[in-house]
Amino acid sequence: MEKSMPDSPSMSEELLTASPPIGARLGLAALHRVLEAHGAWLERRPGGLRASLSGVVLAGAALDKVNLERADLKSANFIDAEMSGANLRGASLQFANLSNATLIEADLSQTELADAKLDHALLGGANFCEARFLRASLRGANLREAHLLEANMENCDFAGAVLREARLLQVKAFDCNFVEAALVGANLHHSTFRCCKLPGISAAGSNWSTAMVQNCEFRRADLTSARFDRADLRQCSFWKAVLRNCSFQNTRLNGADLQGADLTGARFHDAATMAANLRGADLRSAQGLTQTQLGQALTDRDTILPDGSHGPFLRGSGARRPCRIQL
Repeated sequence: MEKSMPDSPSMSEELLTASPPIGARLGLAALHRVLEAHGAWLERRPGGLRASLSGVVLAGAALDKVNLERADLKSANFIDAEMSGANLRGASLQFANLSNATLIEADLSQTELADAKLDHALLGGANFCEARFLRASLRGANLREAHLLEANMENCDFAGAVLREARLLQVKAFDCNFVEAALVGANLHHSTFRCCKLPGISAAGSNWSTAMVQNCEFRRADLTSARFDRADLRQCSFWKAVLRNCSFQNTRLNGADLQGADLTGARFHDAATMAANLRGADLRSAQGLTQTQLGQALTDRDTILPDGSHGPFLRGSGARRPCRIQL
């Protein structure tokens, strides 16, 4: 049974100075006093006390624009809470549950989100800059236009999440799951992705320029018109991915698996292609490929070369010259 904190004005000072019991549900008056004391603590006024709401149940609470900057919110329950515009900057949210919560344009920068749950949360325009995600779950969460500059992610689950036009510049992601996530128009400039799963993502028009993306899986992903200029894509799998009109200029594609990929109209000027697997790939109208690049890559009779002919590529054949695709 959930414990309830008293709303009486005579609530003892001990209840403010001590953390509420695990599973306690704060009444409105008690929560108001905690927030007042926390505000005083942030402003270094007399009587100030950092909010410690570890394990407290605030499910469904109306907390729009609440200020819990640097608060202790470990294991707190915010399921279905309304927290748009909330200030949670630098808060401790380890093991917190924010599933289905609404945090539109909330500030979660520099938060600690180890083992936190944000499944299906509404996080459009939220600020996660420099946040630390460890084993966090954001399945089906909506992070449209969210800011994740320099966020760190490890062993996180973003399956089915919406990251359209999100800003993930200089993000570091290791062993994360982005299966069927939406990254259309997302900016991942100079990000680092290692050993991540991104099969089936929709990421048309996304920007991966100068990104370090190694040993990642993009099988059957839609990356139409994405930019990978000067990116490092060594050992990545783009098996049967849609890469039409992508830019791979000065990109490292050594050992990348592009078997069966649609690369029509892609640009490969100065790309490194040693041992890149282009078997069965469609390279019609691809630009910037030299004899050396095609010779270093792996092609077969199912490869459609830039001039529209079938492979394997033979030096001196002229097949590197792009044809005009007939629509």
